[in-house]
Amino acid sequence: MEQTNTAISVNSLEKSYKNLKVLKKISFTIQKGSIFALLGANGAGKTTTIKILTTLLKPDKGSAAVCGYDVLRQPDKVRSNISLTGQFAAVDVILTGRENLRMIGKLRHLPEVNKRCDELLERFALKEAADRRVATYSGGMCRRLDLAMSLLGNPPVIFLDEPTTGLDPQGRMAMWKIIKGLARSGVTVFLTTQYLEEADQLADQIAILSEGKIVAEGTAAELKKLLPHVHIELNFHDENDLQMAKDLLSEYNTSLNKENLTLSVATDGSIKQMADILNQLENAGIQVAEFAQKLPTLEDAYLTIIGENQKNEDVK
Repeated sequence: MEQTNTAISVNSLEKSYKNLKVLKKISFTIQKGSIFALLGANGAGKTTTIKILTTLLKPDKGSAAVCGYDVLRQPDKVRSNISLTGQFAAVDVILTGRENLRMIGKLRHLPEVNKRCDELLERFALKEAADRRVATYSGGMCRRLDLAMSLLGNPPVIFLDEPTTGLDPQGRMAMWKIIKGLARSGVTVFLTTQYLEEADQLADQIAILSEGKIVAEGTAAELKKLLPHVHIELNFHDENDLQMAKDLLSEYNTSLNKENLTLSVATDGSIKQMADILNQLENAGIQVAEFAQKLPTLEDAYLTIIGENQKNEDVK
């Protein structure tokens, strides 16, 4: 088999459930050792994509390969090179953490199971809780154990379907650290998430899925650059100044927050335009309490891209 740097390749995949088209000719490529995030609203087709790539579901048309193996013609080869962790930890709460790991290791007929279990318990900060029943674990501990079980056998590709769902901020950050470590060790990570900050923090490459189609793809920085404007946020001492500022800057696209006494103004990002706005306010005797530049976030980019795609779909 020819060696390439491609871990996953998807070409014109289509999938329908009766009359509902879920995937409409989606294509993308994922490099080895990278973190790829697939974003989209519920029902956009994220889980369907994962099910096809993990051989749990057959596409209607198109092709896909994982580690060079075709998901339709070589499903056994694909399954031997991947691991899948779903939205909810698939652990046996009656068993201890160590027993869960040993059970999976023996089912996979892995050599030196006990040694490998000890390594994973150490790696995922579960050593002290290894011999406690999983029923006593926190949500974050269960997620870490589930991921550790997925890594038995050292799969080169791992699919994480919303891995931090239900975790508190501390648990989420701990999981982020683990996922980054997986990529550094050469594992390819395919991630779906509802948390835009998570994709921003983790992903080397992001694809946005909307209405069954990939509508944007790139790094987080590249997607943010798709927005043509930068916002400045102006904070005022009272509601009267806030309203006067909004009226004065009517030529700009603005949004007003009375609760925070803040006016957000869309600009082209140039110093000249921002200086002009401040000069207009000063000349009108409107005092600005605070001023800040707000660069586009991944969430801004995501919402804009999704919104524009939905508008285009409505026009058709």
